[in-house]
Amino acid sequence: RLTMGPSNPGSILLPLNSLYTLHTYYIMMCHSWSFMVSLLLTFRPLSQWEEVSGLDEENNSVRTYQICQMDGASSHWLRSGLIQRRGASQVYVELRFTMIECSSRVTHHRSCKETFNLFYYQADSDEATPTHPSWMENPYIKVDTVAADFLLRKGGERKFNVKTLRLGPLSKRGFYLAFQAQGACMALLSARVFFKKCPALASSLSSFPETVPRTLVQEAQGVCVDNAAQQGPRPRPPKLFCGEDGQWVGQPTTSCGCLPGYEPADGHTRCSACSVGQFRSGSGGQCQACPGFSHAVVTGSPVCQCRPGYLRADSDTPDTPCTRPPSAPRSIVTQINDTTVTLEWSEPMDSGGRTDLSYSVECSLCGSPRGPCSPCGDSVSYRPSQRGLLGRRVVVWGLMPHTTYTFSIQALNGVSTSNGKGAPSDRVNITTSHEVPVLLSVIRKSISTESSLTLHWSVPAQPHYTILQYQLRYCETRRGEEQLCSYRESDSNQVVLSDLRRATQYEVQVRARTMAGYGSFSPAASFRTLPDGKERPRLHSLRGACQYGLSISERPTKSSRFLLVLCVLGPRHSRMKDPELSDKHGQYLLGQGVKVYIDPFTYEDPNEAVREFAKEIDVSFVKIEEVIGAGEFGEVCRGRLKVPGKKENYVAIKTLKSGYTDKQRRDFLSEASIMGQFQHPNIIHLEGIITASCPVMILTEFMENGALDSFLRLNDGQFTPIQLVGMLRGIASGMKYLSEMSYVHRDLAARNILVNSNLVCKVSDFGLSRFLQENSSDPTYTSSLGGKIPIRWTAPEAIAFRKFTSASDAWSYGIVMWEVMSFGERPYWDMSNQDVINAIEQDYRLPPPPDCPTHLHQLMLDCWQKERSARPRFAAIVSALDKLIRNPASLKIMAQDGAGPSHPLLDQRAPPAPSACGSVGEWLRAIKMERYEDSFLQAGFTSVDLLAQITAEDLLRLGVILAGHQRKILSSIQTLTMTKSPGTIRF
Repeated sequence: RLTMGPSNPGSILLPLNSLYTLHTYYIMMCHSWSFMVSLLLTFRPLSQWEEVSGLDEENNSVRTYQICQMDGASSHWLRSGLIQRRGASQVYVELRFTMIECSSRVTHHRSCKETFNLFYYQADSDEATPTHPSWMENPYIKVDTVAADFLLRKGGERKFNVKTLRLGPLSKRGFYLAFQAQGACMALLSARVFFKKCPALASSLSSFPETVPRTLVQEAQGVCVDNAAQQGPRPRPPKLFCGEDGQWVGQPTTSCGCLPGYEPADGHTRCSACSVGQFRSGSGGQCQACPGFSHAVVTGSPVCQCRPGYLRADSDTPDTPCTRPPSAPRSIVTQINDTTVTLEWSEPMDSGGRTDLSYSVECSLCGSPRGPCSPCGDSVSYRPSQRGLLGRRVVVWGLMPHTTYTFSIQALNGVSTSNGKGAPSDRVNITTSHEVPVLLSVIRKSISTESSLTLHWSVPAQPHYTILQYQLRYCETRRGEEQLCSYRESDSNQVVLSDLRRATQYEVQVRARTMAGYGSFSPAASFRTLPDGKERPRLHSLRGACQYGLSISERPTKSSRFLLVLCVLGPRHSRMKDPELSDKHGQYLLGQGVKVYIDPFTYEDPNEAVREFAKEIDVSFVKIEEVIGAGEFGEVCRGRLKVPGKKENYVAIKTLKSGYTDKQRRDFLSEASIMGQFQHPNIIHLEGIITASCPVMILTEFMENGALDSFLRLNDGQFTPIQLVGMLRGIASGMKYLSEMSYVHRDLAARNILVNSNLVCKVSDFGLSRFLQENSSDPTYTSSLGGKIPIRWTAPEAIAFRKFTSASDAWSYGIVMWEVMSFGERPYWDMSNQDVINAIEQDYRLPPPPDCPTHLHQLMLDCWQKERSARPRFAAIVSALDKLIRNPASLKIMAQDGAGPSHPLLDQRAPPAPSACGSVGEWLRAIKMERYEDSFLQAGFTSVDLLAQITAEDLLRLGVILAGHQRKILSSIQTLTMTKSPGTIRF
């Protein structure tokens, strides 16, 4: 600290390089760091600066430097020693000085000044000498001209000035300060050099070190505090920004959370261990007391252990009380009806404290009431099931007559032992009575073809029982291999076995079912299907019957339907190839042997169509694993199908909900009788049906990726045009097959296309196209003829006149093409159904989706021709897509607005500009790119004004690696336009 003394123009010059030390001090402030400063001063030769000793207000000895120039034309310099910058890029100098007012000086002249200049010079070592650097503004860097706020005048108040100036940016190891006086009369009392830094900080369970800002805003990397770790799907290190003023900016960006067993404490600055008797399992919330029948004996417990005798199920959360297995069921009551037994029981006395109580039935076959027993095996059936029963009643059927069985009921809950065994009830012994008749009649063949056998047998006398149903077991005979057997039910004494191998021997047996259950199978009879090229038996006689006037106006009986279908369709097979004639034709054609679809609703008994086209599957072959959705008639499940002798595979299972009417059952099974007629790699395959038990089920192949529209939306931008064309080719191939069978789908849309794990697309949903419901999730419109149809996918003539043909399916296929190329976008966006109808009538058509090849959009426009005869057939569509696949270069020609023969609908496909949205997050959600919101915000793009300069390289750094997503984002940003005014951006 220096004290100003009187001017001494005649002072003795100090020796060159003389060093003088100011008062040294070391100050730690809340957000700044002061250098331990030794202000080493060197005078310029002939300088009028002089060092003066004095006392401060506390009588401490201090030094000051003062000057009072007589001639303002010369410069007088004072320089410090080398000051180490210690990693700071910006430093501050606090100057305390006094200045005499020019008018108060004894000798006042025009060159008198009331200011002085501050300079600095950077160096990597202490290189300054009396002559280096030169005593001039260059090479020194000027900081500022310092003016006094308070001037000393005669008789006035004695006050000193305090000025703080910033230096930088600094890049070398140290620097010198220099003071230049040019006509001033002043005293330099003190100089404090310091820089600012952000202190160490603990916040949001993150710890940040002491940070010196080297830029306007310096990013600081932190770590999680003790007993904390990064959590979440995308863990990342904590980040916080240190401002130039030494203050932390904003809140930390962190994914740190306390470890299980610890909770946030002291304002989320540390993690504290849960005390004894408490636990914390996840990343949220505080420690909590142990739930019932559990305890924690150490601190920091992530879960409370169950007390002896108590357990938790795998699905139980850690905050669930521990429970026990249930006690045994009580009071079993049996009711025997010939070979069927009904078991009922009361619930256990103790449920174990759980609500997930279920029951299982154990059945044993005993030689006598006190003899040895063995498991009943697969010949016994249970309704509703043997295991996992939620009710307390089960019907056991399929027992053998005059046989002793032992039953026990086991109660189970979520903590029953891993082997599924619960506390068993007392065993109950029962003996069946009535014996089911054995059919001894001989099975005979009526008709044999390359893929089917028509069989019948005599009906036995039934003096005291009623036969409810027959079951056939037919086994394919292969030399040296295990037999492959299938089953088929029939309500009458005849059946048609279809989908058989050519020229193959089959062994067939039949048995009857009465109220007492199934009897034994009859002796096996052998039959062989015809080889290729062989005519069906009685073919000539059938043709003769047709030619000689066999009446076809009568309703055919069950036994005559197959023959009459052949007669009716034989002479007309050439016309049935036209898919526009009707969608109700027979299936078997003579001549070229073309297969044509048969409408199951033309049967006198629709159940006969189900038996003819759908294979019955034993319910024991099916295992339901999970519910994956809901259908029109009940739940849709995923399960496994394991037919003996065949590989196990996944299947989709549609179930018919309980309480159905006969009409609902017929409508439900009609889809199976339709689907069972199709065999094509791009048509969903029917595995079979289950009608002999409840619930009634339809089994189809399982498609892992679900519906095409939702699959494309989930994978927006992730497929190349050639992949999308491959999907479209598969759909067109399936529709070509259907049209050649004279089947009209009526509801072709991306939601009704299923996709498997190999991206193979298959046409599905053959049951509801005829019955579109009021509560359908897709908007419909009531036509003049009544009923509901999906407007956005339906051809104009089908909307107006209910004229459904393969040509109307072609229109729908064009909409499917648009859905695929737009990655599941909704056709016509948010337009109302009436607006869509009006627009189509005015010849407006959908525009090409983003990045849609020109050839594909032209094919869409061809499918949307107003005249149905002008639309391409599916064979031509398949051919056109094959050409595109063989010539991938053609897919690089992109469609433009206004392309095609008709004007496109108002183009709503362009993504919104960022300026149209209030925030970056709102804009990303509008273009369906919300998954990148965190990346944009963390990179500093917190305002839409900052988006204009983003490039493809920037998107890669933000994690946007998919080309389709990059194009969509850049396309939206490019709508920002520059105005003609320089330096102005208009949004």
